[in-house]
Amino acid sequence: MGSGKSAVGAQLAKALNCSFVDLDRFIEENEGRSVPKIFEIDGELYFRKKERKYLEVLLNKTEPIVISLGGGTPCYYDTMNYILNSKDTKSFYLNTGINSLVSRLKSESTTRPLLAHLKDTEAIKEFIGKHLFERNPFYQKAQYQITTDLKSIESIVKEIQEKLS
Repeated sequence: MGSGKSAVGAQLAKALNCSFVDLDRFIEENEGRSVPKIFEIDGELYFRKKERKYLEVLLNKTEPIVISLGGGTPCYYDTMNYILNSKDTKSFYLNTGINSLVSRLKSESTTRPLLAHLKDTEAIKEFIGKHLFERNPFYQKAQYQITTDLKSIESIVKEIQEKLS
């Protein structure tokens, strides 16, 4: 959440000359409503089931594709293991520090369902810290980890390309 996955993914796909899909946008297109609306009406568990279903659809495509996952995607069901065991799949964890995440997310808290209830910067920082702690074991399973703090999108893309070659 807030590590730049969508921005980096879009640039990486362009550099690799392949398609890019943001999983949340793909879900919204297929469900006909926004992620916040899905959370509001059907709840997080419903969303997580749909998220897994649509991820499977994308990972079963035969053409090369760059997919940006939501921050919680690898943490539900056995999704991270599914990703790691999918044919020809490479996984990257964009490791971003708490302070960088807070700085990026505090202005977006009303549009992100998991942050909408938080009232101030300190609450956002505590929430992000807690989630990173809980999610870290899943993130650490990624094949590659890239620290993103103080790096441009272009330099992160270049680092990923180097790891892919």
